[in-house]
Amino acid sequence: MNPVSLRSRGFFVTAGPTGGKIAMEYQDKEYYKIEGGVCLSGRVRVSGAKNAVLPMLAAVTLTRAECIIHHVPSLRDVQVMTQILRLLGVKVEMVEAGLNGGLTLVTQADSLTTHVIKDNLSRQMRSSIFLMGPLLGRLGEVRIAYPGGCAIGPRPIDLHLRGLAAMGARITEKHGYILAQAARLHGADIHLDFPSVGATENLIMAAATAEGVTTLRNVAKEPEIVDLQNFLSGMGVRIRGAGTDTIRVEGVGRLGGTEHTVIPDRIEAGTFMASAAFSGGEVRVENVVPEHVESISAKLREAGVTVQEGRNWISVKGPRKLKAVDVKTLPYPGFPTDMLPQMMAIMTTADGSSIITETIFEQRFSQAEELRRMGANIRIEGRTAVVKGVPGLTGAEVEASDLRSGAALVLAGLVAEGTSCVEGVYHIDRGYENLEGKLRGLGAAITREKMQGAANRLDSGQLD
Repeated sequence: MNPVSLRSRGFFVTAGPTGGKIAMEYQDKEYYKIEGGVCLSGRVRVSGAKNAVLPMLAAVTLTRAECIIHHVPSLRDVQVMTQILRLLGVKVEMVEAGLNGGLTLVTQADSLTTHVIKDNLSRQMRSSIFLMGPLLGRLGEVRIAYPGGCAIGPRPIDLHLRGLAAMGARITEKHGYILAQAARLHGADIHLDFPSVGATENLIMAAATAEGVTTLRNVAKEPEIVDLQNFLSGMGVRIRGAGTDTIRVEGVGRLGGTEHTVIPDRIEAGTFMASAAFSGGEVRVENVVPEHVESISAKLREAGVTVQEGRNWISVKGPRKLKAVDVKTLPYPGFPTDMLPQMMAIMTTADGSSIITETIFEQRFSQAEELRRMGANIRIEGRTAVVKGVPGLTGAEVEASDLRSGAALVLAGLVAEGTSCVEGVYHIDRGYENLEGKLRGLGAAITREKMQGAANRLDSGQLD
């Protein structure tokens, strides 16, 4: 198996599957160069859902049998999770293109070698926390550093830890690490204070091999959770209720393998829908589940966009001028927080003023200051942004501070007059597969560029 390559904050890290010596090199910073003013048109195919495949990759540690996952997007977060699995002793192989595009991953966790998740990897993405439940169930012990991810505000993991403790885990937190231990997890009745997607998924996986029945109440209802239920059901887990506010899991002592195709990424679909609306173009978004993006479609229609739906496609035609609409994020099936930055971007040139309210994360407005550099009129008041439409945006040098703010800045660059440079592309790589290539296929003038400067070898040693 070839080594896995990871990009993180300007560094390029290579590491063998057993965590041997590494070389860390500073890479020329990449950015998007965008010439604005093009009406997008054509067809674009949506990749597999990032937020569905990451918990599935954690779930493969529950079984010794082979698991095959199709339609896996080629993303930085997937690369990081794959590397974590290999360092735990899981065999991971990419064998061919998936049934519906993307990658096919074949995994087998028949001989896990450690319960310790390397902190330099867990700190790169929040989804590493998903491994707590499965590893506790399989090994009875797991140690992990506090997970990282996008800088969009505090995302406490207390719901994860309280749920695991209710199932019998002993939790120790010190020196930036979490150690969880349990000879055998047992079923419990758990009520979440907030319908957290991550906590719901982690506790489902912990309950999969726990003794007895676990009932999870006030859980998240996202489509990715339904997809995880289908994946686990294929492994033999007795589970029902995903998509509702109560999920029941009957623990199974030994799980088998499964073959599964990941659902399309609804946030990627929404981003392309917004790009068509913003540019005044007409785009057919394919490989999408229309009901997964109903809240996005509704807001676009309210803004004057023509949205038509088929069984697995959505056609979006933007008007000459968008109408201002108010947006408030809510747990699914409400408007998704991961689409708030993109909606903020497209409202910058709408007719009228929009009030955009974020109810889930505290720091969802990092793109506002960068949009102002492009001529937007945005005022922030706590968790509310007031966006007053302007005649047009102008190209500027801006920087993404997180995944979705990066997508918003790319959308702004597509319609701005002149040239825009969007730095922080590594953030965008976490959640969008070949974004620039797909946009070019729709007529966008966008390229990935490197800033001048030679790569320098900085360090070598062991992954720690």
